Amino acid sequence: MSTEDVLDHHLDAFTAQDLDECLADYTDDSIVITNMGVFRGLDEIEGLFAGLFEEFSQAGSTIELDEKVIEDEYAYIVWHGETPDNDYEFCTDTFVVEDGTIHRQTFGGKIEPK
Repeated sequence: MSTEDVLDHHLDAFTAQDLDECLADYTDDSIVITNMGVFRGLDEIEGLFAGLFEEFSQAGSTIELDEKVIEDEYAYIVWHGETPDNDYEFCTDTFVVEDGTIHRQTFGGKIEPK
C-alpha cells in the first residue's frame, strides 16, 4: 500500500468512526505524539481513538479536511471541526508510513472549549 492509500484508509475509517479499521493502520510499534500525551502501541492508541469517536459521535459534530500533502513516506493533513464540547479551529497531523502502516504520527491543534 502507498502512503496515500494508508492515509485515505485511515481518514475513511475515522470518518466512519470504525475503531477496528482505524487500528488496522497501526501496529504495536506505532507511536502517536499529541499535545494530550504520547500513545504507544495498539492498546494506548485504541484509547485515544475511542475518546475521539465518543466526542465526534455527538449530534452536531463536524469535521472537514482542508489540506492533504503526500511526500514519499510522509503524509500531512490540516483539518478543522466542531463538537458540542469543543471548537477544533486548526488541527494538523503528520504521518510516517512504513510497510503499509502508520509507524509514527503527530497531532497538534488549536482546540477551544465551548
